[in-house]
Amino acid sequence: MSRVCQITGQKTSSGCTVSHSKRQVKRQVFSNLQSKRLLNPATGRMMRLTVSTSALKTLAKWQRAGKKYDLSKLIKN
Repeated sequence: MSRVCQITGQKTSSGCTVSHSKRQVKRQVFSNLQSKRLLNPATGRMMRLTVSTSALKTLAKWQRAGKKYDLSKLIKN
């Protein structure tokens, strides 16, 4: 499973772990990705996507508001 959100494009970033003595060591910061089966409201079919939790919250908000969207058009290549 690649560590990239298929909707927002979020991916692993890099940073530093800084100790008390200000010594810096490189580290990776992973985004919170989940593999989910989501219903595409435009077609009525289930799709398996790797999405970030922030994208899941946005999709839930759109669902509550009744916004029309197509998951297949939101997927970034």
